[in-house]
Amino acid sequence: MTTTTTNEVLTDVTTDLAPRASTDQPVLSQLDVLEAEAILVIREVTAELERPVLLFSGGKDSVVMLHLAAKAFWPAPVPFPVLHVDTGHNFPEVLAYRDATVERLGLRLEVASVQDWIDDGRLRERPDGTRNPLQTRPLLDAIARHRFDGVFGGGRRDEEKARAKERIVSLRDEFGQWDPRNQRPELWSLFNPRHRPGEHVRAFPLSNWTELDVWRYVEREGIELPDLYYAHEREVVERDGMLIAVGPWSPPRDGEAVERRRVRYRTVGDMSCTGAVESDAATVADVVAEVAATRVTERGATRADDRLSEAAMEDRKKEGYF
Repeated sequence: MTTTTTNEVLTDVTTDLAPRASTDQPVLSQLDVLEAEAILVIREVTAELERPVLLFSGGKDSVVMLHLAAKAFWPAPVPFPVLHVDTGHNFPEVLAYRDATVERLGLRLEVASVQDWIDDGRLRERPDGTRNPLQTRPLLDAIARHRFDGVFGGGRRDEEKARAKERIVSLRDEFGQWDPRNQRPELWSLFNPRHRPGEHVRAFPLSNWTELDVWRYVEREGIELPDLYYAHEREVVERDGMLIAVGPWSPPRDGEAVERRRVRYRTVGDMSCTGAVESDAATVADVVAEVAATRVTERGATRADDRLSEAAMEDRKKEGYF
């Protein structure tokens, strides 16, 4: 006579109740999940707001964000304009890429010029010649002038600790300022872009992406980027532990030796404060392998404006910076 123990019965019941994996259900990759979240943010914020705008400089993060926006509304066109805060010290090849992309997608481009503010006396040049910190006031002026109530930015939490503690949808007050203590919860992927008159929100669809995620997505989607993201020959000088390109806004200083090296850029900003890195990565696959092996973020390694103080980025964000 065969007997069945209590443990065997419980095991059989537990096995029967356990969910079985369906062989027909697709498994999303990490990039699929990140893409889906970013598209959700773009659609939800666009649906809630009246006049959104997307910050587009021609840098890799803004290029990926614009690509996601195009996918979010395809086959319809992107339903909002793009805005570039031009320091006047941008890389020429990046501006050429920006203009070509805007024309290809049929977008409306708004440009807020730092140079215009300097010319009419509303801003003054900094002693160090860098213009990245001067972008805040032209940005806030453009937001107020065009009455934009939502601004999509390409900031990522892995870039810098101030960005790491900002929400995906971030409220800015009537002065365009960010208060780290006044942030809304974002439970269950529910985003709240509501705001009072005069306020606006910043939305960061790439918040949970890393630099490696961006490059893997560029590789998967076949996204074209400006050539300076890949290895090329360029005249540079060593300055403060970075390789600064020699150009009209970053001439060599006394005692600096000009060298021709094979470099590429991990991030693109003001030409006078953005450093290159030595690299032989000439293709997207090469860059993916290179980024996978690095242990320093692109802003930490190549942006002089983030080295002004320990809290340089947070101070600028509180004033209204990206």
